Amino acid sequence: MLIADAMPKQQANLQQLDSEEFEFLTFYKNLKKGAKNYLLVVKRPKVVFKSIQKKLTVIKAAGGLVENNKAEFLFIYRNKKWDLPKGKAEKGEKIKVTAVREVEEECGVEILKRGKLLCKTYHIYEMNATVILKRTTWYKMKVKGAPKLIPQKEEGITSAVWVDPNQIKTKIKNTYPLIIEVLTEGKLLQKS
Repeated sequence: MLIADAMPKQQANLQQLDSEEFEFLTFYKNLKKGAKNYLLVVKRPKVVFKSIQKKLTVIKAAGGLVENNKAEFLFIYRNKKWDLPKGKAEKGEKIKVTAVREVEEECGVEILKRGKLLCKTYHIYEMNATVILKRTTWYKMKVKGAPKLIPQKEEGITSAVWVDPNQIKTKIKNTYPLIIEVLTEGKLLQKS
């Protein structure tokens, strides 16, 4: 769902919602799997987003777009999809620390440098009948050399691989839309 203060230039596959009667939890409960992309045009998108956040349980997470010295990027395979390493923040943990810790734990690498903030993504799901808003903060990262990757099997990661930028398009055929956003912010994909 996109919340904006004006109609975007690219409107393909967007169904506009009625902003007068919009109530997020009702919208979410009635949403069907494989549904369209929705657009909510309002005067103050940030205010509307904050009001939605207050009605949900927010989980903070962080992850990385990790590059080795061969200019390859780290991908993991979990839940039958290609993904980037990320995970939930521990209580009291700074989000920058979470990002590095999660990448290191999930892939068995040592982060040499945590770089700039790329973006934040938001994902909504249900857990035990509670609607969760997962906010993931993404950073660029570097490792020394091209270390061997050790996928964290207990987290459901069945594979961790280094991917050449020319091969990323094959991975995004089976990934999440939010990962495409991170790759775009990281300048590995062109904005559409």
